[in-house]
Amino acid sequence: MAERRFTLSLLVLVGLQAANHAQVLTAQYDNSRTSADLHEIVLKASNVNSRDFGKLFSRTVDGDIFAQPLYMPSLAIPGKGKRDVVFAATAHDSVYAFDVNGTVDAPLWKTTFINPQHGITTLSEGDASCPFITPEVGITPTPVIDARSKTMYVLARTKEHGAFVQKLNALDITNGKERTGSPVVISATVQGSGDGAVNGRVSFDPLKENPRAALLLVDGEVYVTWASSCDVGPYHGWIMAYDAHTLRQRAVLNTSPDGAKAGIWQSEAGPAADEEDNIYVATGNGDFNAANANGRNFGDSLLKLRLEGPNLVVRDFFTPFNQKILDSKDQDLGSQGPVLLPAQTGADPHLLVIAGKEGKLYLLNRDKLGKFHEGSDTDVVQAIVNEKGAYGAAAYWNGHIFLTDRSYITRDFALQAGKLVLKGATAKMLSPAATPIVSADGTKNAILWVVSTKEWNEGHMDRAAVLHAYDANDISHELYNSEQNNNRDRADMTVRFCIPTVADGHVFIGARGRLDVYGLLNNAALRR
Repeated sequence: MAERRFTLSLLVLVGLQAANHAQVLTAQYDNSRTSADLHEIVLKASNVNSRDFGKLFSRTVDGDIFAQPLYMPSLAIPGKGKRDVVFAATAHDSVYAFDVNGTVDAPLWKTTFINPQHGITTLSEGDASCPFITPEVGITPTPVIDARSKTMYVLARTKEHGAFVQKLNALDITNGKERTGSPVVISATVQGSGDGAVNGRVSFDPLKENPRAALLLVDGEVYVTWASSCDVGPYHGWIMAYDAHTLRQRAVLNTSPDGAKAGIWQSEAGPAADEEDNIYVATGNGDFNAANANGRNFGDSLLKLRLEGPNLVVRDFFTPFNQKILDSKDQDLGSQGPVLLPAQTGADPHLLVIAGKEGKLYLLNRDKLGKFHEGSDTDVVQAIVNEKGAYGAAAYWNGHIFLTDRSYITRDFALQAGKLVLKGATAKMLSPAATPIVSADGTKNAILWVVSTKEWNEGHMDRAAVLHAYDANDISHELYNSEQNNNRDRADMTVRFCIPTVADGHVFIGARGRLDVYGLLNNAALRR
């Protein structure tokens, strides 16, 4: 496909960047995981259409992109000046930095964590015994960037001389080089009698434990989580905290130390954090006994955690009353990650939303999550029965929750008087999607973006992703999709749970061996 570029004058382009200062340093834009870019002044309902907007170009990478692309404008690259940079991490264990406004396929820099000639490779699909990430397993979770130190934290999986290894890496984002003390090998052991325990100890298994949820950076600590590959056991849910400066391991929590499973995967969405540095994660199917005295197993639960000295402490939790049924039917609560809402007026000012595979959208009070009550969810603020379950995470913008579920539909719920009210829905997409994104100039010019991909059982099937754009004030109105002019705009082959990134007039989509970039096609479109 012929490469298309912005034709904005340099003066206009610099002016836009100076006014915008958009940065995407973590999955879903912020630690609340709202999935909202509130600094988008280029893209709006008047110019996102098949005439003015489309696929600008693609960049070639060496593997599939499961991680959400990250973005840093006006980054000083040694010997190359300031560049607007998009970062892509691949399942081939590489990280790329591309000049968004460049005209060549070559990256500004590329870092790889494998060396096949010296016996260091990615994992194969067969190693992981799982077809959901195919044909190789390397970097899956979205990295996180510390803007102040210009450091990117990346979790990579490798096979080294036959041994399976996971490492946390710290890269200088200006050149891709490892920081001092990087990488550190992931390892952990906790006391417990759970699945795979030896002599009363449960140890982290770098083969069985699969990281899917995005990394989180909070107050100088990097948080990383794990679940399974296709439920191949024994496995547990793990969350670990590392000092962002030294990469020293600070704390470890196993979510089923006396049982099994309870993985933290969240369909690529990240753990969330509030202004008091409480961490929120959701677990999948697994054993649950936390309602009992000294119970420590948290299958199908939402956990509120806090780093206290050398320990990650469970300060509160919510577990649906029908947890046993969810576990038996593979209806993980943790198929979605939590989204923290801004402070509200009323009796429950601190709210969050989450929906799992069962089909319920929960509105919860973060100050009193509700724990577990046999027979009914007595302490939830609200539970809405949806048509289908959901993956990824919801998006929040301007008093609205946007939830994409397995019926291939995105719904708009307005937050009114502390409760959610259904306001609208999109038409059914041709294939399922996970986490939607909102771009807006504050409360103006809001667009809802969704990438539809493929079904859970289509692990080996190639299917082109479809980028959808809707008017966020009326999501029944589709502004654009990439199949309307498919000769020009068709996206590359999809991966599951794809989270698009919108920044400074661009939309970035990770695909199989490609990074797709969409935007306005000419100067006239900018003025519309």
